[in-house]
Amino acid sequence: MVDVPRTELNERLARDLDWNLLRTFVVLAEAESVTAAAERLGLTQPTLSAALKRLEDRLGKRLIERKPGHFALTEAGKLLYREAVEIHGAILRLGTLVRDVSDEVRGHVRIAMASHVVCPVFDAALTAFHRRHPAATISIDVSASREAVGAVTARRASLAVCLVHDRSPKLEYRRLYREYFGLFCGPPHPLFGRRGLAMADLAGHSSVSFVTDRMSDALRPVAMMRAEAELEERIVGTSAHLEEVRRMIVAGLGVGPLPMHVVRRDIEDGLLWQLPPYERMPAIDVHIIWNPRARMNRAEEALLADLQARIEATPIEARTYS
Repeated sequence: MVDVPRTELNERLARDLDWNLLRTFVVLAEAESVTAAAERLGLTQPTLSAALKRLEDRLGKRLIERKPGHFALTEAGKLLYREAVEIHGAILRLGTLVRDVSDEVRGHVRIAMASHVVCPVFDAALTAFHRRHPAATISIDVSASREAVGAVTARRASLAVCLVHDRSPKLEYRRLYREYFGLFCGPPHPLFGRRGLAMADLAGHSSVSFVTDRMSDALRPVAMMRAEAELEERIVGTSAHLEEVRRMIVAGLGVGPLPMHVVRRDIEDGLLWQLPPYERMPAIDVHIIWNPRARMNRAEEALLADLQARIEATPIEARTYS
């Protein structure tokens, strides 16, 4: 007898195996009864038993041990069931993908966003995306920048819009915009409304800030500004969300940093008072981040491509908010 190479046997099996037999076997394994499986499939019991025998003959393995009152998968049957479930699921997904292919872009885009990103370029991209692809959907999850980067790395998010400290070689980065941070206090604070202040006037006052306001994190330039002002070393309030840092500043808990362009209206409305330094304020870059190894749907690809095109078409001077 001539031995047939295993690869040739595998190729022959893949070519000759009836995929309907696998579906039948999955139903039979899950029903744990020929009678129940036959009813579910709309087949007679002899037809189902014949299908099982054809599959066992094709594979050369016994798949199910059957006798009165006993029904159990063999080891080969358990292995085949695990693989057949995956194959069956892949076939179902394939049908869905083929059915949904059309000129209309569908799909969901999940964005991991740092708190209170204010960027006209990004907003314009969202507007254009929705107009072009109304069938697509978007969700925005707000978190600390470190968590946003983690979500993209783990492929839980399509892209992130956040601050960057250490760059990962596994991710792609594009600078979306640059913003400048100033120091502010709220109406209850003793420095509120005072003009002609110098950095020395801030010394010893309590402070609030972001969780990333550390020498070893993304807001290092802001941490250096606070250190230069000689604010109290202990930070009395922190948050990953800009809105909550702003809340604590307005409430008078302490002096805190905020992006100038974000709080301009609050300054005009008398809710915030800008403190020194009035020049050479720290610049912070906000980036678009995505995972090039992630398999994107058409909606994700469309939004990311549009964002990159807008970044390339808009000089950084026009994407710098002071």
